[in-house]
Amino acid sequence: MKNLFTFIALFIVSFAFSQTKNFIDQPYLETSAEADTLVIPDRIYLKITISENDTKNKKSVEELENIMVSKLKNLGIDTNKQLLMNDLGSSYKKYALKSTDVMKTKSYDLLVFDGLTAGKVIQELEKEDISNIQLLKTQHSQQEKILADLKRRAIIKAKKNANNIANAIGQKAGNAIFISDLKVTIPTSSVQFLNTSFGYNSQKQKEEFEPSDLNFRKIGFSASLSVNFKLE
Repeated sequence: MKNLFTFIALFIVSFAFSQTKNFIDQPYLETSAEADTLVIPDRIYLKITISENDTKNKKSVEELENIMVSKLKNLGIDTNKQLLMNDLGSSYKKYALKSTDVMKTKSYDLLVFDGLTAGKVIQELEKEDISNIQLLKTQHSQQEKILADLKRRAIIKAKKNANNIANAIGQKAGNAIFISDLKVTIPTSSVQFLNTSFGYNSQKQKEEFEPSDLNFRKIGFSASLSVNFKLE
């Protein structure tokens, strides 16, 4: 039985060595290629902070919160799914302004899916003196599909490059015998927009403002591959 196990082990090692040797012994051409793209984000996260101080304590945080939710619903936003309280540890925060004054404030994260809706949110909330709105991050919901397409484009480009080189010596690139991912770029967010506030300087501007599709910076994806093609 011991001899049988020894024979099997030697067979496996020999087979693996043979496969490696066969790969090395084959004439092949190694090329690499990269593909990239820019896409418009379809997941836009806004931070909305409401404060009694914004209305000089004429409206409570609770009143402002109700107004905000109503405005968002009127824009077709599902507040149960797209609006989340930023600070889950408490219903609101208190900040002491003076020894006798306390200002309450509440922060939310809002998810919208396009720049036009973001513009409408900013306009409608600004009318109610809710102007502390910041862009947290932007993402794309189909990043896996985007990266798969980039890899496909990269390998097609690699094959074209290999044929161009092989043709110069009267040969052609055959089947791929080895493929390796060199680099894949997956952006997590548009950090350059963090802490960017939107607001207006006067009531006249608020009234005249027409919401437009905000041009958020496009998100960049890239993928690069190294491919070995059999020379024929």
